[in-house]
Amino acid sequence: MPFSLHLSARTAEVAAELQKAMNAAGNDLAPAALAIARVEYPSLDPKPYLALIDRMGAEAAERVREAGADPIRAFNEYLYDEQGFVGNHERYDDPRNSFINEVLERRTGIPISLAVIYLEVAHRARLRVDGVNFPGHFLLRVRDGAGEVRSDVAIIDPFHGGARLSEYDCRQLLRQHVGDEAAFDASLLAPATRHDIIVRILVNLKRLYVRMRSFPQARFISTLLVGIDPSAISELRDRGLLAYHLQDFAAALRDLEEYLRLSPKLAEPAEHDVIAEEDEESDSPAHPDAAELDDATQIWEHVKTLRRRVAGLN
Repeated sequence: MPFSLHLSARTAEVAAELQKAMNAAGNDLAPAALAIARVEYPSLDPKPYLALIDRMGAEAAERVREAGADPIRAFNEYLYDEQGFVGNHERYDDPRNSFINEVLERRTGIPISLAVIYLEVAHRARLRVDGVNFPGHFLLRVRDGAGEVRSDVAIIDPFHGGARLSEYDCRQLLRQHVGDEAAFDASLLAPATRHDIIVRILVNLKRLYVRMRSFPQARFISTLLVGIDPSAISELRDRGLLAYHLQDFAAALRDLEEYLRLSPKLAEPAEHDVIAEEDEESDSPAHPDAAELDDATQIWEHVKTLRRRVAGLN
């Protein structure tokens, strides 16, 4: 299906394609990941890439059958040594690292995009591997035939050639990405859902586009996030602010007003309102904290400015 070359028209088309992929039965990641790639590649045909993943899955299954005792080692040798996939250390922030078509063609990516390839090929090779939404660095974990995490081959780093990580390695990785005060907990190694993985891909892309000041693409990604996770009202705020940057004032006003409507704690302050200090003995969570108040004040100022601008355009 040909997609529009115009960014705003393509947004609705890609959002519908992504929603269809997310609602499909099973846990396949490739259709959703290839839908996201149409942000930058509007005429992308997903069929050759899906066929390539199928072929790699069949070849990997053969290597795993031949290996016998250590199927994960055989799989890693196939994916990383034979097929040549590698983490892109030199150009980690290159947007191409997040698009699965580019990862398949260039054989390089970031942890989560390499993990998508790993998971899709492993699934076709009948290996039981899950994603792990680890802070700062996406990981994988292996299950045995009964569905339990294997104690001998538990955690895998898709960015570093499928290296097997101990709990100590995971603790060090957490400190590296989050800081020395970060508390490690086994729940950090819980299996990630398809929704978790796709949202993380999109959030990574949005942050990258914002750093690059590619605001039209960042807004596109925010629309995809709102579509697959309507409860994530912070995306309404971000999309509204991006629309503001792009001087689409009517759209910015709609999103920011909806964000505030869905955030009852962030009610519009009166001009003369002073927020009273809470009683020292009160532990009530009914009032927003300082960060929320600061956010609310800024958003309300934007809304007031936008209302004036939009009224002046009518």
